[in-house]
Amino acid sequence: MLAYALRRAVAIVPTLFLIVTVVFFLLRLAPGGPFDAEQGLPREIKANLEAAYGLDRPLAVQYGRYLAGLLRGDLGPSLKMRDVQVSALIARGFPISATLGASAVLLALFAGIPLGVASALRRGKTADHLAMAFTSLGLALPSFVIAPFLVLVFAVRLRWFPAGGWQADASHLTLPALTLALPVIAYIARLTRGSLLEVLRADFIRTARSKGIPEAQVILRHALRPALLPVVSFLGPAVAAVVTGSLVVETVFGLPGTGRYLVDGAIDRDYPLVMGMVILYGALTLLANLAADLLYGWLDPRVRHG
Repeated sequence: MLAYALRRAVAIVPTLFLIVTVVFFLLRLAPGGPFDAEQGLPREIKANLEAAYGLDRPLAVQYGRYLAGLLRGDLGPSLKMRDVQVSALIARGFPISATLGASAVLLALFAGIPLGVASALRRGKTADHLAMAFTSLGLALPSFVIAPFLVLVFAVRLRWFPAGGWQADASHLTLPALTLALPVIAYIARLTRGSLLEVLRADFIRTARSKGIPEAQVILRHALRPALLPVVSFLGPAVAAVVTGSLVVETVFGLPGTGRYLVDGAIDRDYPLVMGMVILYGALTLLANLAADLLYGWLDPRVRHG
């Protein structure tokens, strides 16, 4: 298992390097620049600003300097938020996004897997139809519809939770975490249901039942583990996407997370800020996929032996 984990971990470095390279040149080759939106800015001042940030150098030189800084752990300064380092912005926003995302993932797992199992065991019955209707609704409704609806019902009408703002407590965390979790719950429930139905038709399940093993043990000890393989594959990118934050959720609930930095940086052409957010998202995606691969190998020994 250790050799399998090392092989998967080594592959992260060249992949992340490729992501950094592609995004760096795409940002620079796109029309416009970070100071073009500032109306009335004299040409001399604009040239001085570009020289101060090294934007007047050839692309190859800029790329080399960025990689050198990256190796030192320096993500550079934000071009729009003066005297603020990108690493400081990430350190400020990521704990909030990570707390929100981790809560949403846990909620999705504890709700989606039991819902999918219950739906599979009651296939074709009323409970199955209700569960699938709920998951269809969760997949169809975007977060910019779910979030205001939850605020209207639970914050404005019922006044059970605050409508926005951030404090590290359950009351401020519940509504945004539920908004992020609902689509993930729907995916996990559908994947669990479909996979479990397929596993229950396998020969080893019929053999276990023929031996007189109670149905609960057949499900929990024999069927559920292989049935969770598609869920594990889905969790890699899903965890990274949820943990890095959602622009819509963070905007509706007024959360100062990292999701807003990425969009603001792209609009303002803030190259270092966009690069920092992309590196963060890329690294988390690769690490989440690594964790999913390791869990997949634990669930299915054929993967790591192969």
